Amino acid sequence: MSWREQFRNAFAVDKPGVAEPTERQQEICDRVCKLVVRRGLTLPALMALEMGRPLNFVASQAIHFFNPIISVVLDGPTVEEFASFLEQRGSVEYLCQRLEHWDRVGPDAVETESKPLPEASQDPTTDDESRP
Repeated sequence: MSWREQFRNAFAVDKPGVAEPTERQQEICDRVCKLVVRRGLTLPALMALEMGRPLNFVASQAIHFFNPIISVVLDGPTVEEFASFLEQRGSVEYLCQRLEHWDRVGPDAVETESKPLPEASQDPTTDDESRP
């Protein structure tokens, strides 16, 4: 690799937009979001995430730094996985969307694959208004 390619990659950033978490990271994020919603802290959490959006990478590094202390209470690999997700540029947007989702449906709702329902054909002979 030439020095120009190395220099070009040294300052590369992720594409803007929502981060694509792994399946394990999705589970962890949903667990955290459900805990926040159960405690009624959705709005303060959304405000904190939006205000701290420029510092999400710094926060992820702080989680890595405090991992020995946090692992006393939480599972160490889970904390590492969550911190590595926060390193991504769109992680805050993803967390905000999941918080809003769980606030809307409720933290005890079961997540199912959302597939669009096929539209029923409008047959005038089976219309409810035509029945007496």
